[in-house]
Parts: sequence; C-alpha cells; structure tokens
Amino acid sequence: MHRKFLTLLVAGAMGALMSSAALADYPQRDIRVIVPWGAGGGTDAIVRKLTTIAEKNIGASMYVENIEGGISATGISQVMQARPDGYTIGALTYDSVVTVPWQGMLPTYKMDQLKLIARVTSEPDAIIVDAASPYKTIGDLVADAKANPGKVKIGIQNIGSRLHLAILQLQDETDTQFKIIAYPGGAAPQKEAILSNEVAVVATSLGDFAPLLENGDVRGLVEFTDVTNPTFTTVPTAKDEGLKLRIGSFVVLAAPAGTPDDVIATIESAYKKALESEEFQTWTSKVGVTPSWLGSGEVTQWADETSKTLFQQMDALVEQGVLKK
Repeated sequence: MHRKFLTLLVAGAMGALMSSAALADYPQRDIRVIVPWGAGGGTDAIVRKLTTIAEKNIGASMYVENIEGGISATGISQVMQARPDGYTIGALTYDSVVTVPWQGMLPTYKMDQLKLIARVTSEPDAIIVDAASPYKTIGDLVADAKANPGKVKIGIQNIGSRLHLAILQLQDETDTQFKIIAYPGGAAPQKEAILSNEVAVVATSLGDFAPLLENGDVRGLVEFTDVTNPTFTTVPTAKDEGLKLRIGSFVVLAAPAGTPDDVIATIESAYKKALESEEFQTWTSKVGVTPSWLGSGEVTQWADETSKTLFQQMDALVEQGVLKK
C-alpha cells in the first residue's frame, strides 16, 4: 500500500510538472478564434485583421472560424464549452454580453463560464441610407416616419438585439414608428438588402458599412455618439443633431473560464501589440473603427457595469410596453 501511494504521488508530481512545462511552452499548436457572426460583417473584419497581426506575435498559427446563430450565442457557447487551455478563444460583441444573458435564451449560457481577455474596439451605432435616398439628414427621415407611421422600412440585424433596442429608443425619443425588418447574421445580409433595394435605411455601425460608404453606395445620416468619427468626418453625431440617444457595440476577446492566467497573459500581450501596431492603427483609421483597449485587469468590471446599466434600461422599456422580453 505504501509503495502504491508513493507511485501515485510520483505520477501526480510528474503530471503536474508536465502540465507546467506544457503551459510554459504555450502555444504548441494552432489557436482557434471563434467569431459568432457571419463572414463579411464588421466583427468578422476586425477580428480577422487583428488576429492576422497577433499571429506574428504569439508564435503559432491562429485561424478564425465563423459560427453563426442565436444572436451570437451558438458560437460563444462553443467557447464556454471548450477546454480551458488557450487553444479556443472567441470574440464577444454587445449581444454576447447583453442581449443573450438578458433574454435568458439559453439556460447554460452564463458569463462566468468565460474569462475575459481584453476589449479591443468600440463602435457607435449609426443610421445609414442608400446613396439615392431622398433623406439628406436624420431630420428628413424622422419627418417622413412621422408622416407615414409604420411604413418607413429600416433594416436591423436581429429582433431583440442592440440595434433593435437602438431603433426602439430612437422611436421613443422622436415619437415615430418605423417598419423594422430583421436581417439575422450580422451586417452582410443588411448590405445585400440595401444594395438590392429591399430597404433604403439600415441601423448598424459605420465600420460595418465602410466599403459601401467609401464607394458612395450609401451615406451616413447620424452616428449615436458625441465624437465625430475620424474616418467619416461628414457624418453628423447625435450631439450635432440634438439627439439624446447614445449606443454602440464593441469587440471583447474571451477564453473559457479556468484558462491559466499565464496563457491569458500571452494571448493578451499578442493582441495588445497587434492593436498598437501601425498596420492595425492605419487600417482602423480607414474603416471607421475605433481601437479601444481595456486589458484583462479592467475589462471584466467594465463588462459587468455595462451589462447592469443596459439591463436596467431594457427592463424599463419592458415596463413601458416598448420592448418584449
């Protein structure tokens, strides 16, 4: 019995040493980066660009995989269920942190199953119209919506999402009623809808539609922020237009809960260097995306406070009958 105990003790110690050695050598194989939205959207573009640069810093291949569904819940659930070894990470957006938990869409979806690594970007939402649209200002759009309640079509990404909340709040503030049409799956379906004239107006970020804005296919009417976009300087802010609404998304990187701190630190360092690189900074300055770094020591508190505030706002809208849970 004594010999058996010693054998188990030695085996355990060797396992611990091997485990520590493996962690010290991290990474030893490809790293999977899950984007919970379709290819071609703003989140996909940001994560792919940043990951391509981070790959050079981390010393291993990193590949982005798009897993759509459930307003980002399908992809993020895979991150939650992955082994906490640093070889599967994911990109959270507003809906991952706010909409899905608030709606209680999946009983197994709990934010404490994730370890947040960093926030990398923030993007205000905006109203965008077709280039041929008669709406020259947000005031023109609001005036038409007032004159034709429930008839002016506006494309969002998902019912119950942040963009849905943004339009509900815009309606409430301007005393209007739009015909809201959902295009699940990120910004790519919205692009198809506006280019095919299914809708003339969409709610999304300027970054999501950067190529179409640059080509003159669409125009921005307003961005729901106080600060003028450094890329699209001609798009008025909500402050410029006298609107109170301020809302937008972000990209946060996360790993499964239980991922070792030193592995998190390695991933965080690779992405921080990528975000600060001239290549990424130049790219973001051309596509309407704002780098907005919060490291692992700050991002969890920020996410908790953000979700708490927005939960309260949405609960209030439910009580008013504006939003359904």
